[in-house]
Amino acid sequence: MVPDYGVEFLQVAGAHLLAVASPGPDFALVLRQSVAHGRRTALWTSAGIGAAILVHVGGALLGLGLLVRGSDFWFAVVKYAGAGYLAWIGWQALRARPAEPEPGNGPAARVPAGGGAFATGFLTNVLNPKAALFFLSLYALVVSPATPRVLQAAYGAWMAVATAGWFSLVALLFTQEPVRRRYRRHGHWIDRALGLVLLAFAATVAWSGRE
Repeated sequence: MVPDYGVEFLQVAGAHLLAVASPGPDFALVLRQSVAHGRRTALWTSAGIGAAILVHVGGALLGLGLLVRGSDFWFAVVKYAGAGYLAWIGWQALRARPAEPEPGNGPAARVPAGGGAFATGFLTNVLNPKAALFFLSLYALVVSPATPRVLQAAYGAWMAVATAGWFSLVALLFTQEPVRRRYRRHGHWIDRALGLVLLAFAATVAWSGRE
């Protein structure tokens, strides 16, 4: 039976929206990039997270996600690589020091280049085994095998754009000037708190199973 592609797309988009809006390492990372480094860095990070969705979708379409799900070894490789990367970002945040009260009264904080921010967002998402398994399950449970591959790929492109758009909105919200002013006063404590959150996510990933 030919599936109703409109209904199928709405189911895919709805499940993805609920997943992407749930607090997780991507959200914590974009929040930190926003308050610590500003709008440009946060937007590049959001674009990297969105691009990583294409990797997960490509893996689901090619059946590579089954390798991660079915192999203890490869699941562990992805899991510990992701946990280690999140732990490294969290440790960097924990080491944040108080900034100058006003810009220009001391050495400027190092702002990541666009490519570096993109890579940070990309690696944070692509090394999250739970994200890979989410897309594998989504395509297995919601998308019909009769759906043409080009349409399945279009679903993935939509989710990549929607993910980047969602986190770009988060970036725009948390780079508003009132938020930035508060950050200049208490930024190192915010950084340290987000560092603890990222370390907690790293521990969750490291101890996670494939269920």
